[in-house]
Amino acid sequence: MGIFSRLSDIINSNLNALLDKAEDPEKMIKMIISEMEQTLAEVRSASIRTLADKKELTRQLAGLLNDVDMWQEKAELAVAKGRDDLASAALGEKARAEQSHQSLAAELVQVEQALAKLEADITRLQGKLNEAVARRDAMVLRQTTLQKQKQVRKQIHRPDINNAFEKFASFERRIDQMEAEVEAMSLGQNPSLKSQIEDLVVSEKVNQELAEIKKKQSA
Repeated sequence: MGIFSRLSDIINSNLNALLDKAEDPEKMIKMIISEMEQTLAEVRSASIRTLADKKELTRQLAGLLNDVDMWQEKAELAVAKGRDDLASAALGEKARAEQSHQSLAAELVQVEQALAKLEADITRLQGKLNEAVARRDAMVLRQTTLQKQKQVRKQIHRPDINNAFEKFASFERRIDQMEAEVEAMSLGQNPSLKSQIEDLVVSEKVNQELAEIKKKQSA
C-alpha cells in the first residue's frame, strides 16, 4: 500500500510530520522517495501525451483554416462562372470547416489548460522530491558521522592503547621516584655559601698563627 493515495497528497505532504511519526524514518524516507519518483514519471508521461495532443490539434486547426480559404476560393470561382449551385455547395463546406475549427479550438484551450496544470504539478512534485532527497542525504550524512565518531571512540578506548598510557604513566612515576632519591641523597652534602666563607676565615686565621710561630722560632 502506498504512502500517498493522490498527487495532491504528495504536493501537500509534510515530510517532517511523516518522518516524526515513523517507527523507522530511514525506511520511510526511502518509500516516500520511491513513490514520488514513480508518480513524477507518471505525470511526465501524461504531459508527453498531452503535448502530443496539442500538436495534433494545432495541425488539424491549421488544416481546417486552409480548407476554409480553399472553399472560399471555390465559391468565388463558381460565382464567377455562373454556377451558383456549386458556389452554395462550396460555401456549405466552408461553414462545416469553420464549425469544426471552432470545436477543435475550444478543445485546444482545454488541452492547454490541462498541460499548464501538469507542468505546475511537475514543478511542485519535483520540489517535494528534492526536499525528500535532501532529507535522505542528511540522514545518511548524520549516520556516517555517528559511525565515524563511534569508530574513533573505539580506537581511543582500545585496551592496548589504555595499557600503553598506563605503562607510560608508571614509567614517569618511576623516573620521578629515582630523581627524588638522588636529590634526597645530596641533601646536606653541598655546603652553603655562609659555611664556605666561614671556612675561608678560619683557614686564614690558622695560616697567620702558623706563620707567627715559625717567625718566633727562627728569631
